[in-house]
Amino acid sequence: MKIDKIDLGERPVMLAPMEDVTDPSFRLICREQGAAMVYTEFVSAEALVRNINSTTRKLTIDDRERPVAIQIYGREPEAMVEAAKMVEQARPDILDINFGCPVKKVAAKGAGAGMLRNPEKMLAITKAVVDAVDIPVTVKTRLGWDCENKIITDLAPRLQDCGIKALTIHGRTRSQMYTGEADWTLIGEVKADPRIEIPIIGNGDIKTAEQAKRAFDTYGVDGVMIGRASFGAPWIFREVKEYIQAGTLPEISDEEKFALLRRQIRESIDRIDEYRGILHIRRHLAATPLLKGIPDFRETRIRLLRAETEKELEGILQEIEERFFRHSI
Repeated sequence: MKIDKIDLGERPVMLAPMEDVTDPSFRLICREQGAAMVYTEFVSAEALVRNINSTTRKLTIDDRERPVAIQIYGREPEAMVEAAKMVEQARPDILDINFGCPVKKVAAKGAGAGMLRNPEKMLAITKAVVDAVDIPVTVKTRLGWDCENKIITDLAPRLQDCGIKALTIHGRTRSQMYTGEADWTLIGEVKADPRIEIPIIGNGDIKTAEQAKRAFDTYGVDGVMIGRASFGAPWIFREVKEYIQAGTLPEISDEEKFALLRRQIRESIDRIDEYRGILHIRRHLAATPLLKGIPDFRETRIRLLRAETEKELEGILQEIEERFFRHSI
């Protein structure tokens, strides 16, 4: 699969853009584990134009994580164009436009998935951004605003006509948020549309290597994007990549998985500070499948989420390894 001139290989699996998740450290780890491409946290166009420090820092990328996309969102064409030009100076491989974020503070203001209620404005912004920069522009969106307005099959060719180089579709409406099951049938319809010439990337409910392969086989998508299933489990990209290429799952030891969790903790602390770095990493500790199924799982997870220092976290992780994983380390 190619996005413009960027070759991502056959059946690539990518790390989805996620606020407070896809920081530089996590993106690099996922690339090392087999993600074909990674995306930054989404960047507010208005905040970027106003040079808000916390926003401009999101433009920092490491050459080791390439290919990498910077994603922006906004509701005003002028701000989106100016932000796009600023993003281009940060030299990402791709500029992605977020028309899919469902959270109220974004969508209720008409940005993110809120644009699905105003497709003409969405198209105008897309065309303006494409015309403003020389790097490939892609779009990520949803099926529609709600179940009565699933517009993606009509919208996709029009987005393509704006000049985007790829389209990612999350198989839910905005009203669904992240509840229910992702509906891939409309993603498949878009891909099968003879008018569509750009790559179509599917997103939603891909939690295992088997599900990723099934998405390729059943719906014919060019790529698959994984989001929440990567929390505390960056090795999922390695599993998916090998399963798709060889039909087998790699043997990843518990020791290696613990080492990756420790690296996430350490690099989060190094990037921010001990207190905020631990707060940032808690969603990974809460969600990691590595600890699910161990005795006293609930109590152990609570202890991990209450830990306030790196030393305390390390002590709990060592205790878990010694009690439940000694056979594999």
